[in-house]
Amino acid sequence: MCGIVGYVGPREATEVLIEGLRRLEYRGYDSAGVAVMNGSGVQVRKAVGRLSALEKVLSGNGIHGGVGIGHTRWATHGVPNEVNSHPHISFDGKLSIIHNGIIENYRELKRELIEQGVTFKSDTDTEVVAHLIAKAFDGDLLHAVNAVLKRLRGAYAFAVCHNDQPDRIVATRMGSPLVIGLGDGENFIASDVPALLKYTRRVVFLEEGQLAEVTREGVKLFDSELKPVALKETTTSLTLDAAEKEGYEHFMLKEIHEQPHALAETIRGRIEGERVDLSELNLDAETLKGVNRIALLACGTSLYSAMVGKYLLERFTRIPTETWSASEFRYADPVIDPGMLVIAVSQSGETADTLEALRIVKAGGARTIAICNVMGSSIPRTVDGTLYTRAGPEIGVASTKAYTTQLAGFVLLAVGIGRMLGRTDEATEAKIVEGLRQLPGQTKALLDEDIVAVKRCAKRYKDVFNFMYIGRHFNYPTAMEGALKLKEISYIHAEGYAGGEMKHGPLALVEGTFPTIAIAPQGRTREKLISNVQEIKARKGVVVMLSTHGDEEARELADYLIEIPACEEELSPILAVIPLQLLAYYTATQLGRDVDKPRNLAKSVTVE
Repeated sequence: MCGIVGYVGPREATEVLIEGLRRLEYRGYDSAGVAVMNGSGVQVRKAVGRLSALEKVLSGNGIHGGVGIGHTRWATHGVPNEVNSHPHISFDGKLSIIHNGIIENYRELKRELIEQGVTFKSDTDTEVVAHLIAKAFDGDLLHAVNAVLKRLRGAYAFAVCHNDQPDRIVATRMGSPLVIGLGDGENFIASDVPALLKYTRRVVFLEEGQLAEVTREGVKLFDSELKPVALKETTTSLTLDAAEKEGYEHFMLKEIHEQPHALAETIRGRIEGERVDLSELNLDAETLKGVNRIALLACGTSLYSAMVGKYLLERFTRIPTETWSASEFRYADPVIDPGMLVIAVSQSGETADTLEALRIVKAGGARTIAICNVMGSSIPRTVDGTLYTRAGPEIGVASTKAYTTQLAGFVLLAVGIGRMLGRTDEATEAKIVEGLRQLPGQTKALLDEDIVAVKRCAKRYKDVFNFMYIGRHFNYPTAMEGALKLKEISYIHAEGYAGGEMKHGPLALVEGTFPTIAIAPQGRTREKLISNVQEIKARKGVVVMLSTHGDEEARELADYLIEIPACEEELSPILAVIPLQLLAYYTATQLGRDVDKPRNLAKSVTVE
């Protein structure tokens, strides 16, 4: 949520800021603004809506200078309007600040400032911080920022400029990501790496509580006591091309079609012969024998991959496994002990609720693992070991390739742990490994097909108000994820159910214009799901069936048939979800929706 960009150097700051903010649009926002130091004070421009609105303002009323900060805001405190947009200016007009996150104690701080005679212009929590730093400023911006941080509760990433020290930006973070970009005679700040890729691939990930002083000459890092900290520079493997649409109409469609490559990258180096290789996680049989239960923590789409993960882990390891929404786990008074293995799942590695839940389990002595896409992000830096999905940057808000690679990651984890514990036999492991090898090719073949039924279904039912998705066992979460995809980008109401729950209520919804998506690939629960379909057809319901190639019974029952390649049952959720991603995409585009930037949503939920 929200985007931060900062620049110090010889270029026109506004050009760098707008370019960086454009590459952060996927994070979600409702307004944008920039502040630039030009030798005669700070100049601010803001606009509500898309970046194009801000660019229009700048084209008619430009600002020049080589030091600046820019921001795209996703409203948390105060409605989306120009006054509440960032950057915010202090009461004396000298300090500008941008902020991602939420200051939980801002009301008491605001009351204190009002009693001191400070007048507020906005409804935001950020303006409080601007005034506090301005009051603390005594000629040293770094010291002023650090003094105020000790009074704040909540999550934040800040970038701050001051007229009296116009050659620098001070940045800091706690619970919200921030990365420093290193250049030659210029340096950068951003909330995510894609904002920097046009200018540099040399980056420093700011750690929790650290402060950075950024000038043309270099970057200095400090801890919370203002003691110098050594820079840990890395070179990102991301490229500018990876963050472009490359001829596709939308990032989401591009990322759907990137899944064969993404899956191949997730699997690469992790299968050897007929075995899974998890050596990167530093797990051994002795450690795993001490694990008496597993907990999976995730939010959103990652939560549905974790639901599949539960089935996989119990199937191959025989260890009791529970799946938790991280936002619920935090407040559930969970029982934690050293015999617990916790697996956190997050595309961004910055999901606020998952991070906080991790801190709770680590304090309780549990061992932790992450399945994550973004290297160097907060969650991998928190856990004991990480299985990176290597899906590449996912720009579209609706997750696609991140989900399927998370599922592949869970297959690897479950089979690998099961073998180390002696609970998965060699023949079973070899069968799954061969299935994993075939998966990228099967995914490509599926995407290369003209999925007529998907497009026909999207066109026929784009104007209905409700969809129902049903599945069983491994594909019950597929039903949940398919429904989520449809509602988040098309705004059509959709619900996912376990097929066995139909007679417990949802069957009452079935009638002639109400479409049900039935996910019934080959496997142990296929016959049961077919029975559910027959119940729907008996009530004149419309059924779109997703089945394995060659299933004649499904062909006879379905109003629309979508087929996927034959595969091991445990791998079917990976193939089954792809047509559902496309169904959501084609429905949304036919309705004229902004597929990559659905309303009210953000790519990374970095605040509670």
